[in-house]
Amino acid sequence: MQIIAIYPGTFDPITNGHLDIVARASKLYHKVIVAVAVNRGKTPLFSLDERVALVKSVIPEFTNVEVIGFDNLLVECAKQQGANVILRGLRAVSDFEYEFQLAGMNRRLAPQLETMFLTPAEQYEFISSTMIREIAQLKGDVSCFVPDAVNQRLIEKFN
Repeated sequence: MQIIAIYPGTFDPITNGHLDIVARASKLYHKVIVAVAVNRGKTPLFSLDERVALVKSVIPEFTNVEVIGFDNLLVECAKQQGANVILRGLRAVSDFEYEFQLAGMNRRLAPQLETMFLTPAEQYEFISSTMIREIAQLKGDVSCFVPDAVNQRLIEKFN
């Protein structure tokens, strides 16, 4: 049986922490789908198309990873993609409560999907897309937290 993991997120922008999760997941699963969410509860800096393009531009070396955008319920997207695992990243204990609730709800909605958690390498534990956007907006250097292509797009956005 092929195990297909879906890694959902807003990825606004994708960070080195996200890439660390993708790299490690690509070794654990037959296929990893990075699913870039619209997320109506947030006002993203980058459009959905821009975020999908950015993610695609920074993961070419992973042959078993694909990138999609989605605008529906995660469990429905996972079913459409043939995924059997929802992959979530946990940075800190503060993430756990929300992620635990989300995993429970997803299990209730789609019992055939398992939720698996990965933690990023310790040098990425504190990185969040929100912090990256704030630092970049204030003209701070985020080059060590994001891939070069993302850094360039942030500079363009805020200049």
